[in-house]
Amino acid sequence: MKKNKISKNWINRQKRDIFVRKSKLEGYRSRAAYKLQELDEKFILTKNISNIVDLGAAPGSWSQYLSKKVSKAKILSIDYLKFEPIKNIEILQGDFTDEECQKRITSFFRSKLDLIVSDMAVNTTGNKNLDSIVTGELCLKAMIFAINHLNEKGTFVSKIFMGSSFNEIILKGKKSFKDIKVFKPTSSRKESKETFLICRYLK
Repeated sequence: MKKNKISKNWINRQKRDIFVRKSKLEGYRSRAAYKLQELDEKFILTKNISNIVDLGAAPGSWSQYLSKKVSKAKILSIDYLKFEPIKNIEILQGDFTDEECQKRITSFFRSKLDLIVSDMAVNTTGNKNLDSIVTGELCLKAMIFAINHLNEKGTFVSKIFMGSSFNEIILKGKKSFKDIKVFKPTSSRKESKETFLICRYLK
């Protein structure tokens, strides 16, 4: 399919998408906010929590949701990319796996975290298997970060693609957390291979 035809299809899909329209009306930077909202409503992610990290936060819709839902919490949003400020959010530009970045995270909170969320994914190449593998690697890195920074009752939420690395990631989660769930929000597009992993209570 030609590039201009793909672009037109994408534009038409965006125009028809109820969550795209809703995000514009409610001031969210992307439709992804409704994925986190649905996850929160189903799994009660934001009740009685104080310290939150949003990994791969740009352009910031998940952080926007968290800022509105848990306005008194301490929230740190991390991404390679620079993005516009958000009320009640501290933004850190950098690589969360970098030692210096992790020192800054530790210094900011001075205690373990209650919630770590990640909507990270690679820019798609058109090769779904490759995209799944690379995004799976991001998920594993985020999980290791969570294992090192969550408190015992903390929760880790991450995007994960169905593919060759899926079982490896689930196995890693089961070794490290007492409770593991996999859930695909209705706001995720049907044709997308994405789903979300919810890990709770460190072993």
